Amino acid sequence: MNKFFEKFPFIDHVLKGIGQIMLQENRWTGLLFLVGIFMGSWQGGVAVLLSTAAGTFTAMKLRYPQSEINAGLYGFSAALVGVALSFVFQTTLLIWFLIAVGGALATVIQYFFIQKKIPVFTFPFIIVTWISIYMLHHFTQIPPSEMMTAKIEPVDYDDFLTCTNGFGEVIFQGGILSGIIFFVAVFINSPAAALYGLAGSVLGAYISHINGEPIDKIHMGLFGFNAVLSAIAFSGFKKVDGIWVLIAVVLTVVIDDLLIDYNVLNEVGGVLTFPFVVGTWMTLVIQKIFIKKAKK
Repeated sequence: MNKFFEKFPFIDHVLKGIGQIMLQENRWTGLLFLVGIFMGSWQGGVAVLLSTAAGTFTAMKLRYPQSEINAGLYGFSAALVGVALSFVFQTTLLIWFLIAVGGALATVIQYFFIQKKIPVFTFPFIIVTWISIYMLHHFTQIPPSEMMTAKIEPVDYDDFLTCTNGFGEVIFQGGILSGIIFFVAVFINSPAAALYGLAGSVLGAYISHINGEPIDKIHMGLFGFNAVLSAIAFSGFKKVDGIWVLIAVVLTVVIDDLLIDYNVLNEVGGVLTFPFVVGTWMTLVIQKIFIKKAKK
């Protein structure tokens, strides 16, 4: 199988780019993510392939560092642009065009921040998607997708499914099986990241419940997916890693709940992964201050 990817490196780069959505440089993780997305909708699966391919192709044509392309660093924000636009809107010709262009643009923004050595995470995806959704809502009449308008059937939830749904919603998937597949996909590359992510989803759901957020949306994972990403970002095998995970998750969930409660970003498509990015940035600043003081 390694010979296949050596022969077709572009496929390897695309799959790793999809895997990097949850910070995993692993082609098999990316492939499982893709399976989980296709299970939700074929449009989402095709969209994530198109946008990731567009982003990766752009990085190659602009001669970005090969090691970064190999690691999938120019694929994950592009991938999220594709799946987000296909989730929000019916996939008209214009949407398919924007999925490709948005993937390429997200890659260019990603490169800018990487060159500045700024840990940007999924911020390029957020910028491109917010602008795209705002423009499409105000200047077109493209109807919402079936997933946006579908009625949610009552489901008997338990705590485990609530937690795995947090994994699923990272890539806009509300299906229980997709969430489980995403958890397994992270676990095969990094058990620590998967288990910390699960813990983050639990903590995110609990904090949101204490804050009085709607229980049905908590069960769906809508208040857990940003916490999953923050937990994965600081996961590791040292004892201190658990402290940073806790700080990052709490900050992320508080930001998430505040933005949702006050409808701050509804005009541009919601919070997306913005709470994860801001919560992680704040934790990195705290971490840097702590390390400086520890050295004195």
